[in-house]
Amino acid sequence: MNYLQYTRFTFTALTLLLILSESGFSTPPAKLLSHPYQVVIERDLRGVPHVIGMRDVDAAFGLAYAQAEDHWALIESAIPFYRGNRASFVGKEAAPTDFIVKWLDIWGAIDSGYETQLGEASKAYLEAFAEGLNYYASIHPEEVTLDVLPVTAQDLVAGYMVQHLLFYGFDSTLEELNQPTRQRQVGKSPGVNRDGLPVGSNAFAVAPSYSEDGATRIAINSHQPTTGPVAWYEAHIKSGEGLDIMGGLFPASPTIGVGFNRHVAWAATVNKPDLVDVFLLDMDPDDSMRYRVDGQWLSLRSREVPLRIKLFGFLNWTFKREVLSSIHGPVLRTDHGVYAVRYAGAGEMRQIEQWLAMSKAQNLEEWRDAMRLHRFASFNFVAADSGGNIMFVHNSMTPNRVSGFDWSEYLPGDRKELIWDSYLPFDALPQLYNPKSGYVHSANQTPFKVTAAPYNPDISKFSIEDGFPTRMTNRADRGLELLSSLGPISAKEFDEIKHDKAYSTNSRAARYVQSVVALPLSDKIADRYHDAQRHLSNWDLSTDLDNRGAALGTCIIGGEWLAEQAGDPSPDPFSELKRCTDVLLKAKGRIDPLWSDVNRHVRGGMNLPVAGGPDTLRAIYGLGLEEDGFLTNVAGDGLYYLVEWDSQGRQSIRGTHQYGSATLDSSSPYYSDQAQDYVDEKLHDPLFAEDTRKDRVLRRYSP
Repeated sequence: MNYLQYTRFTFTALTLLLILSESGFSTPPAKLLSHPYQVVIERDLRGVPHVIGMRDVDAAFGLAYAQAEDHWALIESAIPFYRGNRASFVGKEAAPTDFIVKWLDIWGAIDSGYETQLGEASKAYLEAFAEGLNYYASIHPEEVTLDVLPVTAQDLVAGYMVQHLLFYGFDSTLEELNQPTRQRQVGKSPGVNRDGLPVGSNAFAVAPSYSEDGATRIAINSHQPTTGPVAWYEAHIKSGEGLDIMGGLFPASPTIGVGFNRHVAWAATVNKPDLVDVFLLDMDPDDSMRYRVDGQWLSLRSREVPLRIKLFGFLNWTFKREVLSSIHGPVLRTDHGVYAVRYAGAGEMRQIEQWLAMSKAQNLEEWRDAMRLHRFASFNFVAADSGGNIMFVHNSMTPNRVSGFDWSEYLPGDRKELIWDSYLPFDALPQLYNPKSGYVHSANQTPFKVTAAPYNPDISKFSIEDGFPTRMTNRADRGLELLSSLGPISAKEFDEIKHDKAYSTNSRAARYVQSVVALPLSDKIADRYHDAQRHLSNWDLSTDLDNRGAALGTCIIGGEWLAEQAGDPSPDPFSELKRCTDVLLKAKGRIDPLWSDVNRHVRGGMNLPVAGGPDTLRAIYGLGLEEDGFLTNVAGDGLYYLVEWDSQGRQSIRGTHQYGSATLDSSSPYYSDQAQDYVDEKLHDPLFAEDTRKDRVLRRYSP
């Protein structure tokens, strides 16, 4: 709440003093009259910012300012999340994530390591970005609604650290430990590794040897929610010190996450290797603060952290919670045991350095050298360059674990040999560089099946303790089938693979559908379920707009998909047939509506039919059928690009965004100007090259 809003209220002096003391309320920032940065922002015909600075720090300042123009509210709301005090603004629902930040001592690591671990250039870049946000807030005080200013470089570092944990699923470990009973056994012998299945992303590349015209091509297609703090935002950053990178990033992010420069392009897909280990501590029955390791009693380290929760209005309540740690890592007491958690990337705060090095790489060798910095705990990457090179890497900070234990279960906490302190080096991770097959494809599947069979990474060279995932997705099955059957690939076929809307007959999804079709339904079962089963048996596994089987089929697949996501058993096939039949009859009055009448892309006053479905290469994840009578696209394909270098090394790029560059302002012409092209699968030049942009810049200004 800003000062002008605040003065609309009247309180007694006593109440006012209480509110001010409890809320930490402050007046809006004073206006900054000038800044030292030399930067120009060019807004093109789609409102996308092209930020051009003399130095890297100038570009960072301008990027922050441009982001703030487009989504200040999202940036403002992200800062408390990074600081671990979001509950003081929104209430108790944010307390669990606040606790994670404090329990893991994210800010303790930053306070002790920011000055010593980060290079001067990285700190200067982060500080310039923070100053860009603060400058925007100072000249737009009417938009400042939360007491979060000034934003600092350390806040941005915390953002990298916290978001990365959630991407590889660390929060699920904490949720599991907080269950009323113990969820896993304590492992004592080798066993099957644990692997999660991410929601989705696609990345594939073909080398000149596998292209009809000798071109190098890469599809950059990372899936995110269509709105909110981790929806893709498009920007271009250029400086006189080597930055010239365009692509997608999240609000409050100082660097491009997926994208391209003139010579290198890369895409990222979520991976979930086993990067978290849980240890059951052997506690002293006579002293709750002592635990045993290798026959010696050690003392838990204890500290109190404040958790501040908004009650109502300005009123907050702060309570203290004990936070414990052992030599293994942070510790949690529960009714069923005392557990310590050790996780990959703990204390790592130098992600900014790797992102910038990747952005400045001028060929794939330089890009691979940037990856060797090994600052990211997870993410698969597919990359290509203008020289015709392609690469896949299952990037992870994979712990060097001892053999002989089932690392998918909880570990005995009394053996020091199990407390790993190093990672597999980057070059030892599963990866391919210019495979003879001529293509690579990553869609959240196992890293041992990303190209033609003879050329995949050899799983036998890795141990079960490494915890690499082994599952496949439909997108992986289908993409690999298409790449292998169509090659060498034409430009048109490359585009068609990206927008393919079918389920592979060999996929887990198709097998589940067949289990529903094969159900022996008795005559006592209502006719509508027999009709639905017959209808499903004729479905061609496609999600085209005019398809009449997709509504029932994707509903049934969706239930199984969610169970797979959660690591739960597949739902009962008949229950899913019954549920989906009833939902469709209630929502649409029939079991076979056109997919175009069900699957919709909604933005403002636009409500458009969109093809594709969950876990298809044209990935669309919809919600709301029971409430609205149609599915609203909420995740999947968002900002995506197809990047090409022809046989002469000349670059061309096509892409689109699910909505447009104005992420929050519904009155802006850029709020939904790309939505129609998105559903029509009509891609455009993002105007990365200056000569293509010069006549299509609608506004040029300096902050």
